[in-house]
Amino acid sequence: MSNNLNNSPVADFDWEAFEKGESHGAKSREELTKTYDESLGQVKSQEVIEGTIIALNKREAVVNIGYKSDGIIPVSEFRYNPDVKIGDTVEVFIENQEDKKGQLILSHRKARAARAWDRVNQALENDEIIKGYIKCRTKGGMIVDVFGLEAFLPGSQIDVKPIRDYDIFVGKTMEFKVVKINQEYKNVVVSHKILIEAELEQQKREIIAKLEKGQVLEGVVKNITPYGVFIDLGGVDGLIHITDLSWGRVSHPSEVVEPYQQLNVVILDFDDEKKRIALGLKQLQPHPWDALDADLKVGDKVHGKVVVMADYGAFVEVAHGVEGLIHVSEMSWSQHLRSAQDFLKVGDEIDAVILTLDREDRKMSLGLKQLKQDPWADIEVRYPVGSRHTAKVRNFTNFGVFVELEEGVDGLIHISDLSWTKKIKHPSEFTQIGNAIEVQVLEIDKDNRRLSLGHKQLEDNPWDAFEGQFAVGTVHQGTITELMDKGAVVALAEGVEGFATPKHLVKEDGSQVKVNETLDFKVIEFNKDSKRIILSHSRIHEDETKAERNAERKAKRATAGNSRRQEESVSLPAPEKTTLGDLEALAALKEKLSAGSND
Repeated sequence: MSNNLNNSPVADFDWEAFEKGESHGAKSREELTKTYDESLGQVKSQEVIEGTIIALNKREAVVNIGYKSDGIIPVSEFRYNPDVKIGDTVEVFIENQEDKKGQLILSHRKARAARAWDRVNQALENDEIIKGYIKCRTKGGMIVDVFGLEAFLPGSQIDVKPIRDYDIFVGKTMEFKVVKINQEYKNVVVSHKILIEAELEQQKREIIAKLEKGQVLEGVVKNITPYGVFIDLGGVDGLIHITDLSWGRVSHPSEVVEPYQQLNVVILDFDDEKKRIALGLKQLQPHPWDALDADLKVGDKVHGKVVVMADYGAFVEVAHGVEGLIHVSEMSWSQHLRSAQDFLKVGDEIDAVILTLDREDRKMSLGLKQLKQDPWADIEVRYPVGSRHTAKVRNFTNFGVFVELEEGVDGLIHISDLSWTKKIKHPSEFTQIGNAIEVQVLEIDKDNRRLSLGHKQLEDNPWDAFEGQFAVGTVHQGTITELMDKGAVVALAEGVEGFATPKHLVKEDGSQVKVNETLDFKVIEFNKDSKRIILSHSRIHEDETKAERNAERKAKRATAGNSRRQEESVSLPAPEKTTLGDLEALAALKEKLSAGSND
């Protein structure tokens, strides 16, 4: 203990006289009192010195500073240090050497405060671990008594784990480190978390140094996330990825583990500094493929549950941890491009046929359509050439209509086989997707799974009758339905269409025809094979004009002939009278000619 007490004996003190009570030796009582006072420590008020706790109870601590009387300090001033005990050396501030009762007045709190700022700066500089007393809560953290100063302990610096109940820390004495000081405002920030982190880091280094791949450790579930589970290995965290929790499909890790659950895990991998540790749980269990029925083979039927869906197919769990893929092309005999979701959904329980089985690579492909008969196996029996059926329009192309007779059986109606009479530029002019349409089978290509179908073949070819009705030279009434640079399309009777070039569309007055105008047309060409009728409106009035001109020319020629005959009759002399002699001469000539012919 450091104090000002002088323990050296008085050299000339008369102890015999003192024992007899007769005298005080060579010195007077006043001198002895003076000598006694001088022998005690010299103390000054408003001074900080050290003293020793010589008595302690629940209310007070008695402190000896080497003065003629001991001081009393309330125990509440030591609440920051619950371990204080008799014999401890403490700093005290002398408030008064004597009060009215002659009592020495001391303060431990003021002594701490007097030196607190220097000590807190020294603690920051030396990175010391200090003790502090948590007085109360405040916004965002706690107020801590450190060396008599009020320091701030942020809530995030209390522990490495989030704190929900701050009140449980009030009244506790804990160890801290000073992490920040604002000299201007005399603000001090302390942290308890930094001590925990340092301790954990040391534990982590010790654990990491012993880690090996394949090592099995016991851990505790620390945190569960959608992508995996963090495991506390005793100061070191590792991650079990969701795919390493179970051999089967896992939607969320909470399906497999629970918070704070203890379990064994195996170390799968870690980085060079061993800061990231990959753990596995399923690796401690036998692989389900190893337990798969050894008699299972391609062609067998299996039962399973759809666990994952994708556009290209469905994954079906046929045994725990054993999955097979049904590709969308194996779900239906139909050749239409469709999504797997059109056939199945997650949770469906189905039967399927094993198409491929690779135990070494642990892969299996399954088929759904194989449970039904291939509709093309006996296509020629069910859809013979010439048979008639009702189909559903599925799709259009520029050259025709694709229709479905039944699931897996499609056919094509070429655009030229839609109608005998209509000129169709695109199939959408004739029908619509989803509509029903009557068809006749024209041709079967079993190897390529194709049917050639016709619609117009359901009716007789009207062009056989049209050959007489629209013979060349006949005149018919028609309506202009479409005008183009090359000519016009003309709608005739019986739903037949003809075509007229621009020079055959000129009207008698020289004007051009218009759309929806109805006129007479003459057939100038008819081709049954190509179903073509060439028309002319101009030819009608041209022929009439020509006929009129011919008639005029004939009339003129006839008139001219009559005039000439009249003129000849006027200029010829009067005929002589025939005599009997003349008649006889003619008869002789006639006989002569007859005899010559008989020769």
